[in-house]
Amino acid sequence: MAESLIQLERDGFVATVILNRPSKLNSLTPAMLDQLELVARQLDADTSVRVVILLGGGEKAFCVGADINEWAALQPLDMWRRWVRRGHQVFDQWARLRQPVITAINGHAFGGGLELAITGDIRIAVEGAQFALPEASIATCPGWSGTQRLVQLIGASRAKYLALSGVRQTAADALGAGLVHEVVPAAQLRDRAAALAREMTTKAPVSLQLTKQLINAAAGEDTAATLEAMAGALAATTQDATEGIRSFREKRAASFAGL
Repeated sequence: MAESLIQLERDGFVATVILNRPSKLNSLTPAMLDQLELVARQLDADTSVRVVILLGGGEKAFCVGADINEWAALQPLDMWRRWVRRGHQVFDQWARLRQPVITAINGHAFGGGLELAITGDIRIAVEGAQFALPEASIATCPGWSGTQRLVQLIGASRAKYLALSGVRQTAADALGAGLVHEVVPAAQLRDRAAALAREMTTKAPVSLQLTKQLINAAAGEDTAATLEAMAGALAATTQDATEGIRSFREKRAASFAGL
């Protein structure tokens, strides 16, 4: 993959995706968004992957958000077309990934980095991680669902506190708010994420995936597609579905039995 900004590793049924720009605290560029989208498509199509771990490279940050140098020079319409909409497309794809995603937050998660972290289903953070939405301090707004998906996760009041104050919250604060599920020492993060992923791979994979989609739908995430996909799958199991396909191929009227 060009420049290896996003690394993909495999260990049995578990895939680990690593943001690989540690010298820039894994700040996001258009090229990284493109590669995140490509990896998400690969994972979603790979039936041998049962659980995904999303991790930041290095030891300081999971991701500190968008690279300011990449978007500061954009014209307003390009900001809309090439940056905000693009980020939403990619993050939505990650939030709706078929497999369960464990976000291993190895350091600070600010702005777009926090918004990326919450696309995961389970979030584990190191003790020294901090969380913030600092956009107002540079005269912009959370742009990749910090005012939407985050509200679903921690509630409007806590989301306002983060976004309006710009305050940095500790891992302990995040745990108390429900932003993360576990806090571990830095040396244990990858092992803990891997152990949880392995435990999840012992469960029925289709059941996990359907359960994830049902819970997402209850939270307003991709509800229409979930309902239609499950209805279509159920319909395909019926005798009438077999009859419908057979009658089409035989160029005759179908005889449906309601079974």
